[in-house]
Amino acid sequence: MRHAVWPSVFQERPRRRMLARARGHGNDAAFAAMALNARRGENAMGGWMGLGAGQFRHVMRLHFPRARVPVGVRTAIHRPKTRSMEWSELRRLLRRHRAGRDVSELFMADIVCSACLGSDHLWQDLGLFNRGELTSLMRRNFPSLAERNTRDMKWKKFLYKQLCIAEGVYVCRAPSCEECADYDACFGPES
Repeated sequence: MRHAVWPSVFQERPRRRMLARARGHGNDAAFAAMALNARRGENAMGGWMGLGAGQFRHVMRLHFPRARVPVGVRTAIHRPKTRSMEWSELRRLLRRHRAGRDVSELFMADIVCSACLGSDHLWQDLGLFNRGELTSLMRRNFPSLAERNTRDMKWKKFLYKQLCIAEGVYVCRAPSCEECADYDACFGPES
């Protein structure tokens, strides 16, 4: 598991170069971090960030029209068929709550869904540098959903809890979060 870190000089320089070629969309910084970390294999989604090759190229052209696609970004990690329904439900949830300002929100929904299938904290599986970047991403792309996370629950747990609530399935053992023995697993600091 990666710990919360600020980008090193070796990570920040390429991100700055990429952002210098960006169009100025709200998601530019997140896409730059994810693409560069995908290139280094530091996410759970593979080199195309959980997208198809064509979608990945479209995102890169949309956000970084003057940048070359990062070298080494050639592979995708395929979603397990056994989890395709889960991915689709997450996608519906995110798309239902998207801000509606930019087409990149649709791609971001797919990327977040793919990262949710990873085994670390969502910000780590996305290839972001810290949880704050993820919180900003969620507020920008899925504001009505982000507003529901009033108690700062860990994002992956929060998204899955929203799916359970939508289905009327309550798997929590305690009547409220405050009484739950697993409270720290859902609300504690992420490291």
